[in-house]
Amino acid sequence: MFNSLYGAGKISCITIILICGLACKKKESDVPAPDMLQLAMIEVDNKQPAAIYYDIKINPVLKMAFNNAVDRQTVAANISLNESNVTSVPVNYSYEKNDSVIVIVPQLPLKYLTRYFLRTTTGLQSAKKGSLGTAINIEFITSIDSSDKFPLLTDNQLLDTVQRRTFRFFWEFGHPISGMARERNSSGDVVTTGGTGFGIMSIITAVNRNFITRTEGRDRILKITNFLLNNCTRYHGAFAHWVNGASGATIPFSSNDNGADLVETSYLINGLLTARQYFNGADGVETDLRTKINTIWNGVEWNWFRQNNQNVLYWHWSPTLNWVINLPVRGWNEALIVYILASSSLTDSIPKVVYDNGWAGNGAIRNNNTYYGYQLPLGPSNGGPLFFAHYSFLGVNPNGLVDAYGNYQTQTTNHTKINYEYCKANPRRYYGYSNLCWGLTASDIPTGYGANEPNNDRGVITPTAALSSIPYTPTESMNALKFFYYKLGDKLWGPYGFYDAFSLKDLWFANSTLAIDQGPIIVMIENYRSGLLWNLFSGAPEIKNGLRRLGFTAPYL
Repeated sequence: MFNSLYGAGKISCITIILICGLACKKKESDVPAPDMLQLAMIEVDNKQPAAIYYDIKINPVLKMAFNNAVDRQTVAANISLNESNVTSVPVNYSYEKNDSVIVIVPQLPLKYLTRYFLRTTTGLQSAKKGSLGTAINIEFITSIDSSDKFPLLTDNQLLDTVQRRTFRFFWEFGHPISGMARERNSSGDVVTTGGTGFGIMSIITAVNRNFITRTEGRDRILKITNFLLNNCTRYHGAFAHWVNGASGATIPFSSNDNGADLVETSYLINGLLTARQYFNGADGVETDLRTKINTIWNGVEWNWFRQNNQNVLYWHWSPTLNWVINLPVRGWNEALIVYILASSSLTDSIPKVVYDNGWAGNGAIRNNNTYYGYQLPLGPSNGGPLFFAHYSFLGVNPNGLVDAYGNYQTQTTNHTKINYEYCKANPRRYYGYSNLCWGLTASDIPTGYGANEPNNDRGVITPTAALSSIPYTPTESMNALKFFYYKLGDKLWGPYGFYDAFSLKDLWFANSTLAIDQGPIIVMIENYRSGLLWNLFSGAPEIKNGLRRLGFTAPYL
């Protein structure tokens, strides 16, 4: 490409615009003097012109073509290659086309998956001592190291490894006083009620996988339950989103969110009821655990959260500001579990009309459009972030589950396949997206936190998205797992499993782990392998009755 374009005497306007910021159409007064130096073409490893060059080999050949022969004596002082805009990289220079082409080659191989800058200052001169009119700044990112970062394992060994390592977030990093799950790996005393529910299900998984003993798991969950009962404030039976793990005091999630969070409470109770079903022994300790879980479960005043008997549940209530947030829990999102639990309550069950009118919007949750060849029964276009298909279904088994609004096996599977196909098609042309590297959901992003999905795609991949979808897309999720672990493991694998998110487009890797992202990984892998959490929670008698009351049918009902 380079020789044919340059040999024909052509100048690529596109290249000049992208790299030099010059306009192709110039006023007569802007035309450089004959002896001045002007960039005619840049070639980075034979890639097409781009604002940032991606997937560059670690032994690249960089070529810069000019309108005139360059003065070799000015090259070394004015052309540099730097790693991450800081470290100077030694290079060799050679020349072609009567010194009008400079060839730059690093003396040593570059680092994989690293950002580099090739810069040329205006001190570069032509052989006739004419100066370069505009400084040049070329940015490129080297390719992924295709070697395996860890020894190869069988699929079962790999799943064991991921579950065991991810479990450590809830076990080793669980708060030492309350036993509850910290919000993230930098949260100190801030623990999360919803994440603790996920963590309880992770502990059950760990017992079942013999990572810990039954007694160890039981005692940790009893510790959490005692703390919830004795230290934490309940607001009409519901808990706050955040709690101080040492004292139990409510930590406001925001200025107006200083009381009950019904959705987070539902995730917590989901986990507690699953534990109640698992620890079913007749001994005094397991009996005591079940009794205390039932006290928490039966204490939630679900109908209070209808805000004066409206036919919808509300997400928040504040002891000082009442219903100021005023956010109804409406579908389709991550909160189906709220209505299932509210219907299932033995002490304060909501009527079906609250589900139909509030959650389902009397049918407004239906979608039934097709995306990437898959029909989506419910929710927004392209499905939204993948945690919609995870959080409520850690314990609720979607297989064969149907109601008046949709088939939930189809919903969760097709939502995931749409997300996968979108990443594979990569309509925004983000570097790194592929059939191996996919998964958009809420996570940390380079600028904070955001809900990533096809309609709001920032180029950030979140491992929990693909990994927690393994019951729905086993082949695609396993392929993603192997790519994350073997190919990116040196950057993505940490003490508590996979870090939260990454962007190959921005060359950014989070150093965070979050309870609400780690929990679904271990739990949904277990549901894929054994159905353990699905069988426990969906097998609870009151959950079966609650689902039936809402009009659900399923083989397990």
